Amino acid sequence: MIPAFPPLPLGLTPLDAVLLVPAGAMVLLAIVPGYRMGAAINVLACGLTFLASVGLLGAERVRSDFFLIDDFNIYLVLLTTFVAFSTSVFSASYIDHELDSGKLTPQFVRFYHALYQAMLGAMNLALVANNLGLLWVGVEVATLSTVMMVGIYRTPEALEAAWKYFILGSVGIALAFFGTILIYLSAQDVLGQGISAMAWDQVQNSAGKLDPKLLSLAFVFLLVGYGTKVGIAPFHAWLPDAHAEGPTPISAVLSGLLLNVALYALLRFKMILAGNTATLNVGLVMMGLGLVSLVFAALMLYRRRDIKRLFAYSSIEHMGIMTFAFGLGGPLANFAGLLHMTMHALTKSAIFFAVGHIAQIKGTQRLADIRGLSVSNPGLAVGFALSVIAIAGLPPFGVFMSEFMLVSSSFTRQPWLAVILVFGLLLAFGALVIHLQRVLFGDPSPSVARSKASYIPLFVHLAIVLAAGLWLPEPVVRWFRAVAAQLG
Repeated sequence: MIPAFPPLPLGLTPLDAVLLVPAGAMVLLAIVPGYRMGAAINVLACGLTFLASVGLLGAERVRSDFFLIDDFNIYLVLLTTFVAFSTSVFSASYIDHELDSGKLTPQFVRFYHALYQAMLGAMNLALVANNLGLLWVGVEVATLSTVMMVGIYRTPEALEAAWKYFILGSVGIALAFFGTILIYLSAQDVLGQGISAMAWDQVQNSAGKLDPKLLSLAFVFLLVGYGTKVGIAPFHAWLPDAHAEGPTPISAVLSGLLLNVALYALLRFKMILAGNTATLNVGLVMMGLGLVSLVFAALMLYRRRDIKRLFAYSSIEHMGIMTFAFGLGGPLANFAGLLHMTMHALTKSAIFFAVGHIAQIKGTQRLADIRGLSVSNPGLAVGFALSVIAIAGLPPFGVFMSEFMLVSSSFTRQPWLAVILVFGLLLAFGALVIHLQRVLFGDPSPSVARSKASYIPLFVHLAIVLAAGLWLPEPVVRWFRAVAAQLG
């Protein structure tokens, strides 16, 4: 049975609301004809879902065969719903500009809002699922929702990017499905056939009794399958195109949220294998892929010509950092990985908010055509510069704190790998600084329009990232420590 949570209106528990509000809003938004009403409902639904996730903080940490509530997924549900809410606020005015400019039609905007709620509900489902099959379903639905939003402009480039995302994502999710079946086949010998052999916590508790060879084989498929969704190299090919051709709010939630959800799924399976000492060294594999992603993406940053592709490769870089951190493991590295998850989600979404403004004002995403922003749009230039400085890892922002902790832990435990880590970080830092000074300075390129999108989400995210770099409240530190210990 699902536990009793603090009551909400209509008799819903916070868990009910986190799942049902997006589902109900999706149905409603599919039939609401007016853009402004649809945008308002989208913001309201995201806000209610965020408030419901806050309600989970006071909920008892208990389980059922289908849902699991623990510190790890509550933390990510809270982060996901907050970023989804702030992005919906940005999206409301951003999409209004796209509608006025003729890039979108009212029918496609209605479609967009319904899919936005479908994506949010699916990500929440994946995060709170205790059933491994339900986790897979949540990730798959979230992927299909974003695929359709990536191609919503219906240009040849957007449709190509959507198909590329669909094909590679489908291959990845099929491999993840096969890996999930192998986990079930291994678990049923110990737990018996049925739901219990699909319950993540029961499988983890019985991991030491499971066939290590079958577990190792399963993780290979899961790593490739969910790793495709994470965007780590060499499974990243869909990500730059999806970012470049889809609406900017979707780039924000792709980088800030969906990649995290896929990494969360991978970590749940890593925790199962950690309970069986005879399985392959999962941590070593993750560290290797993380460093490959970091260095590869850092090199690719130098030759980008599209501003959204630039930060798509930055996302690959930072997912590599997180993968390395969780592969290294231990209290400090896991803490750093969790903090980096949070800071990257907030900072990268803020960057895409700024990029959305820039693209609408300048009428282009080409970096060569974006110059002199500090002269033409000084307020936007400040927000963009602070966002890039934050994601580059400079103090006093929170990304610096997570990277500093990870480097410290790496030099203590794996000094040679720490050298590669630092090299990749410095390489990426140099590329971002070069692009930043080109965008900010020089003769300003002409502006073709005035952006209608709100600046509030951009600066709210930056304020949180700055505050986290200066001081983390003790309850947050205790929370992250508890989750880091849970990760092993």
